Amino acid sequence: MPPPSTSAPGVRQTKFRFRCIACGDLSGSASQDFRCAHCGDLLEITYPHWKEAGRTAQNLKSAWTQRRLSQSAIDLSGVWRFRDLLPTLESDDQAITLREGNTPLYELPQCARITGVPRLFGKHQGLNPTGSFKDAGMTVAATFARLAGFRWVACASTGNTSASMAAYAARGSMRSLVLVPEGKISWSKLSQALDYGAVTCQLRTDFDGCLRLLQELVLRAPVYQLNSINPFRLEGQKTLALELLEQLDWQPPDHIIVPGGNLGNSSAIGKALLEMHALGLISRLPKLSVIQAEGANALVRTVREAAGKRLISVQAETRATAIRIGNPASWEKAVHVLEATGGACEQVTEVEIAQAKAEIGAEGIGCEPASAVTLAGLKKLVKQGFVKPEETVVLVLTGNLLKDPDFTMEFHRGDLFRGTADENASAALNPLRRPPIVLDATLDAVIRTLEQAEK
Repeated sequence: MPPPSTSAPGVRQTKFRFRCIACGDLSGSASQDFRCAHCGDLLEITYPHWKEAGRTAQNLKSAWTQRRLSQSAIDLSGVWRFRDLLPTLESDDQAITLREGNTPLYELPQCARITGVPRLFGKHQGLNPTGSFKDAGMTVAATFARLAGFRWVACASTGNTSASMAAYAARGSMRSLVLVPEGKISWSKLSQALDYGAVTCQLRTDFDGCLRLLQELVLRAPVYQLNSINPFRLEGQKTLALELLEQLDWQPPDHIIVPGGNLGNSSAIGKALLEMHALGLISRLPKLSVIQAEGANALVRTVREAAGKRLISVQAETRATAIRIGNPASWEKAVHVLEATGGACEQVTEVEIAQAKAEIGAEGIGCEPASAVTLAGLKKLVKQGFVKPEETVVLVLTGNLLKDPDFTMEFHRGDLFRGTADENASAALNPLRRPPIVLDATLDAVIRTLEQAEK
């Protein structure tokens, strides 16, 4: 049975087109590997008729503000509230939504003192329904999968994508198939996919191997791919930037700093910034910078060693499992965003990640390890002079603290780096550790502990 086409009934191609990021070819439909039929590169979604629509920036802002007062399901979504800049639905009730988006923008006063950047904020995507930024893209991609007539959706994942996809598939009465690397995924993330009903396969390979297999699968079976190669995913994820700028009263920050894994999120945020600037929603572009783990630094090496012209893949290894990816699919899109916004690309060590994670936790909000690369990277960018103390900086925190509790417990117990090359260097992190204390059940023991903690 051949896979259904993305041009199936219910998908209004008159409102958008698929455009190849390399040769620029425009098409009303896409194959299930979401690659250009002419040159084989990735596709993005473009809107040829935006200028003809005659929307003004003020009209868009007013519409989005007004929808915040609505109780309709589509307006309660922090993604679909910005549907004027998304692929069009025939009716509002077609959207598969879990009220995603609407995530807070936190001030980070303690991290601001540490970095010497007073105006420092964290946009916490870990407070989405399944605990990560993936939900913003999944609501759109899952919606269009169902509209195109698919019964099965699938993804390769390091954890967060599988949790999100399985949840939205269940919500949309679809079946889901998850391909994850065996032994290289947090049990917290895997348990989400299981609970949401996914058929979960642990493959004896890494993430990149899972993704290669998925690419072959979707060309042979009626299964819809929901990795960030899917441009509908990036359309949903770009609303993070729209919501962020709305929260800042449309005054752009000087810098937005994001973690770099498969590079779909940085690509989506960059696409949104460029579209907002073109539509007159913002007067200037923030610099968008991407931070990677030193052990999964494909983009860093691609930029430094190949000037962004060809991908330098790596054998990825980092405890920040969400970004443990050595062959990022969206690297070309990410390079374009770095060039268009004047952003930087930096890498950080495992010890630097652990320290930054603990420092964000001390703010009372917490995040998963991959999110913490943003703060660790900011410290380096400040030292390099790329970020100035007087500038406004937003860190995109992509995942919830509870996504990887093993990392957190091992850190505080002092086990995270035991027996590794980083063991000696990690000793400097001892003041940040808060291991649980076992006591006799007496009042005196508790009071002594309290007094000790005051010293």
